[in-house]
Amino acid sequence: MKLSNGSAIPALGLGVWQVPEGPTCERAVEAALEVGYRLIDTAQAYGNEASVGRAIRSSGVPREEIFLTTKFYPGHKDAHAEMEKSLERLDTDYVDLYLVHWPQGGPTKAWSGMEAAQAAGLTKGIGVSNFSAAELAEVTKSSEIAPIADQFQFSPFVYRRGLVEACVEASVVPQGYSPLGTGEHLDDPAVAKIAAATGRTPAQVLIRWSLQRGVSVIPKSSTPARIQENFVALDFELDDEAMAALDALDTTNHTSEAKASSEKWWS
Repeated sequence: MKLSNGSAIPALGLGVWQVPEGPTCERAVEAALEVGYRLIDTAQAYGNEASVGRAIRSSGVPREEIFLTTKFYPGHKDAHAEMEKSLERLDTDYVDLYLVHWPQGGPTKAWSGMEAAQAAGLTKGIGVSNFSAAELAEVTKSSEIAPIADQFQFSPFVYRRGLVEACVEASVVPQGYSPLGTGEHLDDPAVAKIAAATGRTPAQVLIRWSLQRGVSVIPKSSTPARIQENFVALDFELDDEAMAALDALDTTNHTSEAKASSEKWWS
C-alpha cells in the first residue's frame, strides 16, 4: 500500500503486542520473515524491541527489505529522544514508521518530537495510533510533516468505516490491529459459516476481510504455524455476499472514533 511519503507498506504484517521479550518473540519474528512477511510492528510499550531487533538480524533478510514499525510511549516527554533509545534496542539505524501510540495529553502534544525524529533521519515516516478522525485532522492541520498512517483496532465487529474513510480522504493509510478480536471472533457462527463455505480458517477470513476493506493489517501471533496460516490470507478473495455478511457484524455504527469513551485508558 502506497504511503504519502513515497514509500510503501506491506498490506499484511506481524504484530508482537503481548509477546514477551526473549526467545518467544524472536521465534515469532524469525518465523514470520521466513514465511514471507516483510512488515514487523512493535512498540516501546511492548518491551520487546530488543528481541525484534535480534530476530531481524538473525533472519538473514536484508534490513532494507523489512518494513519496521515502532511506537512512541506517550507517558514519556520527548518522542525524538525516545526514538533514539528505540533504535539502540532494535540495533538498527532507522525505522520505517514511528507512531504516537495513543493521544495522551491531546493529539498534538507529541508531534513536534515526532517531526524532529524524522528530520534527524531516525524514521522514514511518522504517524499515529488510536487517533479518531477528529484527532487525526487536528494533527494534520497543525503539522509541518503530516502523518502517513493511523493504526487502530479493526475487524468486522469493530468496522470503523468512518475512520477508514477519513484516513483515505487525508491520504493516510489505515492500519488495523486485533483483526481476530484477540481470538474472540474465531468462534463466531457467522465467521465459521463463511470459513466452512470457502475452505478457509476463521482467522484467514477475518484477515482477508480487513485487506479487502483497504486496511493494512497486523495480526498478532507467537505460534509459527498460525503465523504461516495467517499469511495465506493474501492468496484468496471473499465474494460480495461474504463481505456483506461480515460487514453486518459491526457493533460501532461505522464510527469515526478510534476508541469508545469507556475504552480509553489515557487522559
